[in-house]
Amino acid sequence: MTRKIAVLGSGGMGTGCALVLAEKPSHEVWLWSHDTSRTGEMQQLAENRRYLPGIPLSPSLRLSSSAPQVLHDVSLVVVAIPTKYLRDTLQNLAVPLGAETAVVSVVKGIENSTFLRPSQIITEVLGTPRVATLCGPSHAEEFARRLPCSVVVAGLEAELLRDAQLCFNSDRFRVYTNRDLLGVELAGALKNVVAIAAGISDGLGYGDNAKAGLLSRGLVEMTRFGVALGADPETFVGLAGMGDLITTCYSPYGRNRRVGEEIGRGRSLTQAAQAIHGVPEGVTTCRAVHDLALTRGIDMPICSEVYRVLFEGKSPQAATDSLMNRPPRSEARHT
Repeated sequence: MTRKIAVLGSGGMGTGCALVLAEKPSHEVWLWSHDTSRTGEMQQLAENRRYLPGIPLSPSLRLSSSAPQVLHDVSLVVVAIPTKYLRDTLQNLAVPLGAETAVVSVVKGIENSTFLRPSQIITEVLGTPRVATLCGPSHAEEFARRLPCSVVVAGLEAELLRDAQLCFNSDRFRVYTNRDLLGVELAGALKNVVAIAAGISDGLGYGDNAKAGLLSRGLVEMTRFGVALGADPETFVGLAGMGDLITTCYSPYGRNRRVGEEIGRGRSLTQAAQAIHGVPEGVTTCRAVHDLALTRGIDMPICSEVYRVLFEGKSPQAATDSLMNRPPRSEARHT
């Protein structure tokens, strides 16, 4: 029996997910883009030259910019739209989903105006409670070429998790499940802020010791923030937390790390964003996390310094001094 799957968003992650899903003969996979010219280019070139150059699209993959065509009688919807565009894009689709339609989000971030996570935005706009999120160390530039990759799908409904796991799982794309939807989504958002800090460290030439310390303490901050909001601390040492953090902070594909590196080399945020052709998720997430941490009284020194560098004009060197000159304390989390 053929199953229709729609992937909304033709960036690297959306295209990569579409390629993974299209490997199975039982899947009829559609890749939707709001940009008709991009859809036409992908159809003509049989690749997504902008985001995944050199990786051929599957002959069975169907491309369209028509939401009614893509979402008609769909069984599973994969959402791969950046957080800052997510609400408006979904509202503009104006295509109701069936009551049994499952949604898997691969979006990482927090909405600035509401502090909502992607799964919450999707539920609110589309009116479906059947939403899970897929997260972990998964640069599309690698898994789209069938290099081994392990991720986690998280949600509140066991049947949905099992379904999503079976849909995505393959001999090169291994999927685990987790019931901590809150923790997995927060980990996916928070690691991007730490990645900006890691990039700044790279740009300043601070070396391996500094970066390892930054990642270790960044993971503590991520966990502290998540636990304060009700997440399971164990989630942050798993694929969505530590796993994705390592990849994002070291990989040349990591756009958050790259924008931080440009800032560490002396460029402004505007100049850094131009250099990497766009503002990465971690920049907008940093503002939301900083504001929410202040509201909740959560201590987030690394995030706070990244915020000051990005939005208040503080120099990366001064931010480093502020972190290194904090009062000495115990490493134990309860102190």
